[in-house]
Amino acid sequence: MQTTLNQKTTLQHLLSIPVIVAALGYFVDIYDLLLFGIVRLPSLSSLGLSESEVSSTGASILNWQMTGLLLGGILWGVLGDKKGRLSVLFGSILTYSIANILCGFVQTPETYKILRFIAGIGLAGELGAGITLVSEILPKNLRAIGTSLVAGVGLLGAVVAYFTVEFFDWRTAYFIGGGMGITLLLLRIGVFESGVFENIKSQKHVARGNFFSLFTNRDRLLRYLKCIGMGVPTWFVIGILATFSNEFGKALSISEPIKPGLSIMWCYIGLSAGDLVSGLLSHWLSSRKKAVLLLMLFTLVCTLIYLFGGIQSASAFYGLTLFLGFGIGYWAMFVTIGAEQFGTNLRATAATTIPNMVRGTVVLMTTLFAFFKSSFSVIESGALVGLICFIIGIVSTLTIAETHNKDLDFLEE
Repeated sequence: MQTTLNQKTTLQHLLSIPVIVAALGYFVDIYDLLLFGIVRLPSLSSLGLSESEVSSTGASILNWQMTGLLLGGILWGVLGDKKGRLSVLFGSILTYSIANILCGFVQTPETYKILRFIAGIGLAGELGAGITLVSEILPKNLRAIGTSLVAGVGLLGAVVAYFTVEFFDWRTAYFIGGGMGITLLLLRIGVFESGVFENIKSQKHVARGNFFSLFTNRDRLLRYLKCIGMGVPTWFVIGILATFSNEFGKALSISEPIKPGLSIMWCYIGLSAGDLVSGLLSHWLSSRKKAVLLLMLFTLVCTLIYLFGGIQSASAFYGLTLFLGFGIGYWAMFVTIGAEQFGTNLRATAATTIPNMVRGTVVLMTTLFAFFKSSFSVIESGALVGLICFIIGIVSTLTIAETHNKDLDFLEE
């Protein structure tokens, strides 16, 4: 009888409105985050750009979106600690929903850049605020499962984005994304603020949301850098192995042309499954670090097979991309660790900026990848970038403090 009661209570916590809304919010966030990458070619071609202009303009627009993500991560993180987690959840989704609807009406590349920049700012706040809120409202023994559930559901937005573009015009795809966001705002009426945050909100002497304080204390800075370092291998897989999969396919002499969009979709399907498993694994092992390390090592093995396993068919290639995605399914776990590493007065700032800083490292990875290709083959260049990323990730994971079952009701001095 007691076991049944405990199971019922667990389900009530995991299926509570804040968890459901955070999961659906991240679903829409991922849909909109990846949408431009999927519609880049048809949307820019329809604006009258030549093939060479599509390539250069597309890269420029992606850089604008990435810049928006980096700035938005800081903005929403600070607001999350100053004004509350719900303020960020509401503001971020309203920002990127409006921006995406307007993208459906765009007529010039210049306007496109501005709107993707604004969308990037909005998209930066969803995951960090959602993970922070869920981490603070769930019992500590359910935090890993709850946050993994959020990311596992959310990452399926990538799959929906891919198939939406397959069946609808690119402008309609933007309207659908914006419409889903606006609809989601109605669900947020029933979401309540984190009690942990409410407890310090009235304490005027507590400094909240000071982004620069992450860099003024050696211990705090090392914690912050290690959290970022843990996430670096995830975006090596997405930003290099999946995004440039057409180049790797040619280098491996695979006869059928490899489609990057399809590689990314399979990667995110695996990522979604991996995120769900990582929470259960952390719960079973009673350790965040062990769960992350096991999945990271699994990803390393898959990367070696990807690069040096002599893959000959497109189906095997996409299948391995699925496994790579599963391996980096500790994405939500490392953001959760980031939330758990810092006090309530700095938690949203850290948890919101950390994943966006990791996304920002893609610029460094692609630059290194291009630099190495001037002297090495595509396979060797990918291996060199991967070596750097996995060393950073493994060292960061091994040296960061364990946060399993950590009480989150504390402050950063």
